[in-house]
Amino acid sequence: MPDYPTDPDCIFCKIVAGTIPCRKLLETERSLAFLDIGPLSHGHTLLIPKAHYVTLDQVDPETAADLGRQLPRLCKAVTKATDTPHYNILQNNGAPAGQAVMHVHFHIIPKHPDGSGLPLDWPATTLDDAKADALQAAITATLG
Repeated sequence: MPDYPTDPDCIFCKIVAGTIPCRKLLETERSLAFLDIGPLSHGHTLLIPKAHYVTLDQVDPETAADLGRQLPRLCKAVTKATDTPHYNILQNNGAPAGQAVMHVHFHIIPKHPDGSGLPLDWPATTLDDAKADALQAAITATLG
């Protein structure tokens, strides 16, 4: 395994190190998936990079690619195992965005017929054309 950055106080780093047990589902050189101990629904799964990154924009390209390869595999396995074709993928960045563990992680949350799963209330607004043009220009300029 490569020499990854870790945080000795991070619960997910402790899980990767094996000092805290988990119900492991999948492991690669760069990622680990396990059942969430506080599930929103039956089958709630977490996928994490083994390296300690707080937010997704910090993840190195190779690890990001591995997470991207594993996420569809896990979704397929979770939906088949739970006999639930519907699910949400959730990934929060920073405490104001709802991140509770400051280590990048993806939630796969099955949405069961009984309603269990991620509760959704999506208060959509309208995209203002003038503001959208300025925002598009700012983001694309930053992408280089």
